[in-house]
Formats: sequence, structure tokens, C-alpha cells
Amino acid sequence: MINSISVVGGKDKNGIPEAVQCLEIMAGEILAVVGTTGSGKSMLIADIEQWADGETPSQRRILINQIPAGEFTEDRLLRGMAAEVSQNMNFVMDLTVKDFLYLHACSRNLEQPETLAEQVLIYANRLSGEPISSQDKLTVLSGGQSRALMVADVALISDAPVVLLDELENAGIDRLAALKGLALQNKIVVLVTHDPMLALLADRRVIMKNGGMFALHTTTGEEKRVLQKLEKNNRQISFLRDQLRQGLTINEEWSPTTLE
Repeated sequence: MINSISVVGGKDKNGIPEAVQCLEIMAGEILAVVGTTGSGKSMLIADIEQWADGETPSQRRILINQIPAGEFTEDRLLRGMAAEVSQNMNFVMDLTVKDFLYLHACSRNLEQPETLAEQVLIYANRLSGEPISSQDKLTVLSGGQSRALMVADVALISDAPVVLLDELENAGIDRLAALKGLALQNKIVVLVTHDPMLALLADRRVIMKNGGMFALHTTTGEEKRVLQKLEKNNRQISFLRDQLRQGLTINEEWSPTTLE
């Protein structure tokens, strides 16, 4: 069981020691990784996924429950500890959604795999803008459907205690519901994002600059209140988006108060 992982700082692109020398992330915590394009966000989650031990360009080391990842002798065990949902999710297996989820649950020796597969599908459809059928083939799912399915799978079937998400705002899914669902499973969630809502939903955010961890901020109560306003605006935008997708028109008399 992973109670925490720690990222021991290495060096930025200029070889200068990172300002944040140790970043500890606890189980059940959401950590946002923010910064400009090219600032090193993806490299940070890659170091975590690879359980870096000083051998990557950043020279970072990852600790698991305060133990260096390099001391874990079973590579297969390490690989199963982290699950990544990236921007590009493509299935190559020609299975139905139902069969895939059932087989995955069976492979992990979980009880009632059929019931669990149904629960994953229900959750995925809460996240996806497009309905997913249990009889849909994996290879015909859209990018948004694929990511919604994988987020739900990671939350309910996968026992990976660390979840790495790369720009969930581009996934075409209900990103706030996805994050909240993962956090409720007591997983460590590390999220690369440009979305202010996702950044403020996180417990903390690490700011990347020139390839290094530049600063670490804890989300304040005032920021949480700002998030509530942003979520309200997001519901209004989602409503309008759904109306337009259905071929309806929006008139000048429309008011956001109709959603309150």
C-alpha cells in the first residue's frame, strides 16, 4: 500500500538545483502541475511513472513510502503502481466494452466482475459527452469516450494507487467529476493542467519553470470560493454547448439564471 510518494528534486534545464527540493504527495491528495508550455510538466509525471532514481535528465529520485524506488527489486510490482491517462488514448484490442471490463476485473481477481463492469460503464457515461454502450467495440470509441472509460476503469478496477493525468481538460469529459471520483478512491492523483478550475480543485499545485519545480502552493480558502464561481460558469457553458450540439439555437433572452 502506498501512503505517500516523494519527488526528491534534481536540476532544471540549466543544471541549477530545483527550488522545490522535496515534494511529498499523500494518498487521497490531488496535486496539480502547472506552468507554461515547455516548462517541464510532462517530464515531472514521466519521472513519477518511470519511478526515476536519478537516471533521467532531471536527475530526480522518487521515494515510495520514504523508500527509494530503486530499492524495489520487482519491476513488475513498480509498473503496476502507477496508471497514466494521457491525451492520446487509442485501443488496439477488438473487444466490446463489456468484454474488456469483465476481463480486466477477472484478471485482478475481483469479486463480481460483471457487476463491477456495469458500474464502470455507468461511471464512464457520467463523464463522457457521448454515450458508451456495453456492446461498442473499443476500436470505434472516440478519444473522449476512450478517456472517460479509462478514468472510470482506473477509479473502480485498477488497483494502481498513483494516477497520472495529462491535460484532462482536452479529454472531452466531465473533468471535475473525474478528478473528484479518483480522489474518493484514496489514490494519489497528479494532474498536468492549464485549466484554472482543475488547478484550484487540487489540494496543492507545483509550478514548473525551465524544467524545474519552481514553487509549491497550497490552495487557499479564497481560491476555493473562486472555484465555486468558476464551476457555476462551467455549468452554464456546458448547458449552452449541449443545446448547440442538439441543433438548437440560443436567443438573446437566454439568461444563466435559468440554471440556478
